[in-house]
Amino acid sequence: MKRLLVALFCILSLPVFAQEQTASVHEANKEEGFNAGELILHHVGDAHEWHFFGEEGEGPHFTLPLPIIAYQEGKGLSVFSSHHLYPEGTVHEGLKLEHETLEAVDGSKVHDFSITKNVASLLLSVVLLVVVFTAVSKGYRKNHGRAPKGIQSFFEPIIIFVRDEVAKKAIGPKYERYLPYLLTIFFFIWFNNLLGLLPGAANLTGNLAVTFLFAFLTLLITTFSSNKYYWSHIFWTPGVPLWLRPIMIPVELIGVISKPFSLMVRLFANVTAGHIIILSFIALIFIFNSIGIAPLSIAFGLFINVLELLVAVLQAYIFTLLTAMYIGGAVEEHHDHDYGIGGDDADAPLHVSGSHAH
Repeated sequence: MKRLLVALFCILSLPVFAQEQTASVHEANKEEGFNAGELILHHVGDAHEWHFFGEEGEGPHFTLPLPIIAYQEGKGLSVFSSHHLYPEGTVHEGLKLEHETLEAVDGSKVHDFSITKNVASLLLSVVLLVVVFTAVSKGYRKNHGRAPKGIQSFFEPIIIFVRDEVAKKAIGPKYERYLPYLLTIFFFIWFNNLLGLLPGAANLTGNLAVTFLFAFLTLLITTFSSNKYYWSHIFWTPGVPLWLRPIMIPVELIGVISKPFSLMVRLFANVTAGHIIILSFIALIFIFNSIGIAPLSIAFGLFINVLELLVAVLQAYIFTLLTAMYIGGAVEEHHDHDYGIGGDDADAPLHVSGSHAH
């Protein structure tokens, strides 16, 4: 019965991500009891192998080894399959894994360039995006002046929505320059959110490195696209009394950094939280050690998983919309009525540059 429950857990916990398990469920039950927190964190983390289902020695299982690429000063480059390092603690070519961290047995510095599960998932999603939108592009050329067909007919309304309801409204006349970036982040986040709900998938958009990269790109684009009026609002905020302006400068500069930071944390937290909730419901079966609670746990888990389908596109939309708003605030042209705002006029309306609300 325990083996049946373990198999049920792996199959029905749809966002089964990093199965970097240092001890199997069977061993955990045998030695120290079921540790739901440890198991869930293992599932949503990264790993040097791609584990889909099952446990070695406990029936059918499938694990895809990934390339280990490590560089050590004085020893050079080491490239081999990750199956040589599992179970954790196994030593191969002077290297071992400790909690999915590649370490040298002699304690020397190791530069890890391995293709982990998140990296493999990233490459897979890039290939998928290229294939899908190459087909969409061919459809536009083939059906020029005619009604869209096939895959083009599915994606065209979404592309038009991002263009008209996000880019145009948030950025204005200069939207075309930034539309490729907005479409890229929207579809990348959406696709990977959906892929993350598949059995055995990776938690890519729940990885801080990935969300940090997009947030950092947004910061760079916003900064280098900004005009002099954007910076004048930050360093000499109109409508604010002179004595208050020196205080507003650090506040505005913090706002420049906090905007992309909020993008990074929002996507990471929302995606990861959804996966943890689903896994927590399934884990209740093992916590109570009873098959009687299984129908209720699975029902709630499936409900949250269906809800995650909505969250997947919603988080892509929110990230893209906020990015467009930040860019729009940076490229916004100076309005004539701003010239009448004086710093010494106590009755002048307050102008907050962070939102560029006039």
